[in-house]
Amino acid sequence: MTTLPQLQAMKHAGRKSVCFVAWDYQMARIADRVGADIVSVGDTVGRNLFGHPNPLEIGFEEMLFIAKGVRRGVKDALLSCDFPYGPLQAGDALSAAIRLVKEAAVDLVKLDGAADFPEEVERLTRAGIPVFAQFGITPQTSLKYGIDYSAAHTVQVPDEMTEELVAEARRLEAAGAAVLNFTNSGPVVGAAVVDAVSIPVLGGFGGGPWLDGRIRMVTAALGYDANGVDEEPDTYANVARIAFEALSACADDIRSARQVRGGIPVPDDASATERKDYRDLR
Repeated sequence: MTTLPQLQAMKHAGRKSVCFVAWDYQMARIADRVGADIVSVGDTVGRNLFGHPNPLEIGFEEMLFIAKGVRRGVKDALLSCDFPYGPLQAGDALSAAIRLVKEAAVDLVKLDGAADFPEEVERLTRAGIPVFAQFGITPQTSLKYGIDYSAAHTVQVPDEMTEELVAEARRLEAAGAAVLNFTNSGPVVGAAVVDAVSIPVLGGFGGGPWLDGRIRMVTAALGYDANGVDEEPDTYANVARIAFEALSACADDIRSARQVRGGIPVPDDASATERKDYRDLR
């Protein structure tokens, strides 16, 4: 099983950490079998699974429910779960984190906008709950940068913010954060932050090989996006098109009165009447 000391040792040895974002039991199992170091239940589930137009709409009970399912699929990786917008900002971080640990058995809690709440990072750390601290251009902080988060994957923090963001990273490390998630880092600022702290610095949007590791949604890696039916995505597969073709074939079998694949087979020597009776029984 992966441990936090192992992640730190990987950083110092120059080995990259892998973090996949998953929202269901089956994908969590696959990510775990791949050998992910962290499987994260991201609040991006609101946009990508539930179709919320605003990433801030997902609630805590929804995140907790999803984390429970993902936990059942994760055996070896560390399990992280995002705080949705609310508990951290309302000063209720500790009780929310305790629920995630007790009810979903998470190994880390990920705090978006943690640099503005170092005292909460310290509180959780004192309580024995490891913190995955997210900073940069994030779903919960993009507005203060004047950025629409739906376009955040196309931007990186400007180089002139290097000093400010290095200071944020050091503040989070001093508060006790176990891992950092630097979103939209860019090669200049990202590399500077990696060098400035002793804890692992991972990143999703805008990240790159200058970080200690990467975070990727399994749906993004797989091309599991309905737009992929019509457009070839820059991903490791095009699951959207595979799903479209498979469901189309299944629909054709149903409409043509053929048994669906994976159903109870119809005997090859069955008469037409027997076949009709068989279908009626189904």
